[in-house]
Amino acid sequence: MVTPGDPACEAEAFLRTTASEKQWPPGALEQRLRAVEAEFAERGTWTPSFGELEHGARMAWRNNARCIGRLFWQSLKVRDLRHLSEPAEIHAACLEHIELATNGGKIQPLITVFAPADNAGPLARIWNHQLIGYAGYEQPDGSTIGDPKFKDMTREALKLGWRGEGGRFDLLPLVIQKRGEPPVLFPAPQAQTLEVPLSHPGLPWFAGLGLKWYAVPILSDMVLRIGGIDFTAAPFNGWYMGTEIGSRDFGDPQRYDALPAIAAGMGIDTANDPLWKDRALVELNAAVLHSYSAAGVRIVDHHRASSEFMEFAAREMKAGRAVSADWSWIVPPMSGSATPVFHTLWKDQGLLPDYIARKKAWIEW
Repeated sequence: MVTPGDPACEAEAFLRTTASEKQWPPGALEQRLRAVEAEFAERGTWTPSFGELEHGARMAWRNNARCIGRLFWQSLKVRDLRHLSEPAEIHAACLEHIELATNGGKIQPLITVFAPADNAGPLARIWNHQLIGYAGYEQPDGSTIGDPKFKDMTREALKLGWRGEGGRFDLLPLVIQKRGEPPVLFPAPQAQTLEVPLSHPGLPWFAGLGLKWYAVPILSDMVLRIGGIDFTAAPFNGWYMGTEIGSRDFGDPQRYDALPAIAAGMGIDTANDPLWKDRALVELNAAVLHSYSAAGVRIVDHHRASSEFMEFAAREMKAGRAVSADWSWIVPPMSGSATPVFHTLWKDQGLLPDYIARKKAWIEW
């Protein structure tokens, strides 16, 4: 475990690991370490090569304790756009990212890396938690129309002059900020976003609920930390596990809270059936998997994802690497004990490189 805060130490540790895993030729590591040491002496930081950046981004996925889908960490494609820091340029590249990642439904794991932080801090940040997300409009009675998860982002966008339609599934605009400049508001990525309307193979009325979700979860406010360098604008994505949408986005009472309406459609006596939420939740998740499959959009169910994670863990142990995992995030939010990940005591090892959460840009730069 390397403690964040000593960039030179982190850089050396990262390069030693990379040299070992990528099987650098004899003498290459020592030569690279001397060059990086000279960079630190001159500039107080260093610049990874593309190969180092690529491997570091993949390692960050491999190390991230909250992700269950890490079996495919080596398939991550890296777009090196470190020369970009202007909001308009970043916005254009983010739109390209959405299209490339969506890939007609054949979701491609992808990261786009923009300018890194320097000795003065972040050079650019994307305010949105994800490049795609639905607005949450706070109402006078305390309720929310849309997604309550993004009510803070919605409030900030409204302050900046955005005006949504006030619906349940309004795509949020993108907000991008360069250091020392005010945030810039860009239109919602409507043309680039693939959305999936939800229906159920055995419940014809389900489609009438009007539920839909977007194809690709592209996280955009986390910090990619590689060798002591913080890349504060580096949107990345894998693909969805069904329960992320069914159990959490739609099932959670503090989100879209869809279970009561589904139970009513199923004719369940919620007053006398203590398992009514379970029955509704199963059909909601069945609808998500069915709808994404029918739309040709890549998704994985939680049982397969759990099995794939166990295969990932076995490969990591065979390679002599510690498996870092947060049990509360790795265990699926439905049928947890029916999956193999439930029955192992995982530990967050605090490994680096990693994708690290930080405070919202409008709260702390």
